[in-house]
Amino acid sequence: MKIVCKDVTAETLYDVLHDTSYRKKWDSNMIDTYDIGRLTVNADVGYYSWRCPSPLKNRDFITLRSWLPLGGDYMIINYSVKHPKYPQKKDYVRAVSVQTGYLIKSNGVNSTLFYMTQVDPKGSLPKWVVNKVSQFVAPKAMKKIYKACLKYPEWKRKHNPHLKPWLYPEQNTLPSISPAELSLQHADSLENIDESGLSEERGHISDEDDSYSKES
Repeated sequence: MKIVCKDVTAETLYDVLHDTSYRKKWDSNMIDTYDIGRLTVNADVGYYSWRCPSPLKNRDFITLRSWLPLGGDYMIINYSVKHPKYPQKKDYVRAVSVQTGYLIKSNGVNSTLFYMTQVDPKGSLPKWVVNKVSQFVAPKAMKKIYKACLKYPEWKRKHNPHLKPWLYPEQNTLPSISPAELSLQHADSLENIDESGLSEERGHISDEDDSYSKES
């Protein structure tokens, strides 16, 4: 998908996708997110969980994320990994990002956000959930990111305006992680929860619900 972000610079869009403190302000379906550790100056490992519409179980991820400025453009990519200190949680379904990415293209005071994702949410989800997410939820999530970008400069001025470790590696205080501690998270190694029998009458995913939007 893509969305043109009028009056939002590529730099602001890049900051919003990185800033976990700000995400807690605009991503109402996020349950928790935090950074676990860093591998290099432009790669880290993090945790993200989000609230799924009842009666579906909530999902979470452990992902390795990397980012790269490309002149005036930016790229952020992530995929799921396993970390021995962060196993599956009892009340969550551990989902898998096969590969998810953002490409931010600059156009002066405007920017364009391209979003690509291949995700296995695990569980045997009903077709109505899949259809609803692809047709309504994901596009609404893109619009929500855009709206968050419009408010970010004012918010950031009041909240550690100079703290941007994704731009200034010397500000990064995360513990170092060795690649040897991590392994690729394969979907077929996780428990498959059967939710295919859940009816659309029992569940509710509104067009405004962005429960399936993820952090970079």
